[in-house]
Amino acid sequence: MDQSTVVQTLAVSVLGIAVAAVARRRGWPAPLLLVLVGLVLSPVFPEYELDPDLVLLVFLPPLLYSAAVDSSYLRLKDFRRPIGLLSIGLVLFTTLVIGWITHLLLPELPPAAAFALGAIVAPPDAVAAVAVARRLGLPRRTVTILVGESLFNDATALTAYRVAVAAALGGGITWLEVTADFALSAVGGVLMGLGLAWILARVLIRLRDPLIENTVMLLAPFAVYLAAESVHVSGVIVVVIVGLYTGHRLPRAGFGTRLLSEAVWRVLGFFLETIVFALIGLQFWPIMRGLEWADPWKLAGMALVVFAAVVVTRVVWLVPSVYLPRILSAKIRESEPHAPSWKQVAVVSWAGMRGVVSLAAAFAVPQTLRGRDLLLFLTFSVVIGTLLVQGLTFPALIRRLRISNEREIYADNLAEAAAQQAATSASLARLDELVGEGVDEVYREVVDQLRARAERRTLTAWERLGSGTGPQGEETPSTVYRRLRREMLTVEREVFVRLRDERRIDDEVLRRVLHEIDFEEAILERD
Repeated sequence: MDQSTVVQTLAVSVLGIAVAAVARRRGWPAPLLLVLVGLVLSPVFPEYELDPDLVLLVFLPPLLYSAAVDSSYLRLKDFRRPIGLLSIGLVLFTTLVIGWITHLLLPELPPAAAFALGAIVAPPDAVAAVAVARRLGLPRRTVTILVGESLFNDATALTAYRVAVAAALGGGITWLEVTADFALSAVGGVLMGLGLAWILARVLIRLRDPLIENTVMLLAPFAVYLAAESVHVSGVIVVVIVGLYTGHRLPRAGFGTRLLSEAVWRVLGFFLETIVFALIGLQFWPIMRGLEWADPWKLAGMALVVFAAVVVTRVVWLVPSVYLPRILSAKIRESEPHAPSWKQVAVVSWAGMRGVVSLAAAFAVPQTLRGRDLLLFLTFSVVIGTLLVQGLTFPALIRRLRISNEREIYADNLAEAAAQQAATSASLARLDELVGEGVDEVYREVVDQLRARAERRTLTAWERLGSGTGPQGEETPSTVYRRLRREMLTVEREVFVRLRDERRIDDEVLRRVLHEIDFEEAILERD
């Protein structure tokens, strides 16, 4: 990598972080603003062409792993049927439909190349959609389905893409070989993922050092992805399974591991997503430079047709796949007694934004493939079209349909309060066992403090059901406690900093006491 490339990469990173900071401060969707800014500044970076290896080997594994660790294995298991219909069925259906339409639009293009385009634009990237969904409070079922789709659809699409490209280059692949490739990639990925997840869990249990554990977890997605790709199974599936297994077992780790893990992956995810969405917009000029020979009106017409086909295909697949199985199967009606509302189906139908994986796959198409420039242009049109058209209107659709998760929030708070009550009762019972009878006055004071602290946590959980206010709108005791304690901690922090500036305490002492204050303030902020 030459010096100019390093400087450009650094410039893109700094610019992306600045744009994302403005978006977060204003409450705007950062991914969409990054894409728009990238489009505007694309002529400033005319040679900055996306490196597919950078996306597939550097960006994709940690982003998938982070999303998987943050997901709920149990919820994904509950919704495995709709997730499978989207991540496998819809991807293959989109591949066929877009391939057929592209072949009709460009008969001179090899049919396999047309189906390669279908596989390229088939997998949605739900990063932007999920960010909006969580911010606007979509029901948990909808968010889980969108997350599950984005975790597994890349594996299906990339496998179909490899098969189509091989056929386009004259590989002579038969349907039997296609089926075998899918089976090896998917089943092999699942088995390898489970094996590597078990090994990683055993390693993490024996480390017992938050810093080392998180370093190992940071390297894990790259290592397992490369290991899977080296034996020709789906690296995406392996990374997702390892991430889900790790996230499911993370509550059994030490508190230091969890606190550090959350901070590490939030920062890394924000940084990578910022660069990824900025890079999408910056590809406009390099892609258009390769189409100077083409008729712009014809290009615009083809782009509009393919974009519309991608959007409509998702709706056409989703509506019958949601309701038809329930009509035909009594077992499905029994296992899923509550059918999703048409509003939820409409939201999922419109959450089909494409992302950087599609662009990376398009750039990875061999230079020798006829029509590569057109494939790149049509892919870019679909990615930009879905991000801007669907992405910008997605929040308005949610508000228009008046979908919210208020009932789920209340149910969660109620369940948390009941669980906190049970946990507090058990901890107080254990405290009584440890203390016994006949303790001195000092010991009794310590016990009373422990008892009061446990009871206050339970009181806070119950008061959360009332949003921190009493029957007349006055502050509850826990709310008053948090407000006053925050003020006390602010003053304490200012005193410690002043004493450091006066050289009365060392920076090492300041860091140690601030660490304790920060932990307490984090607990208050969570409450």
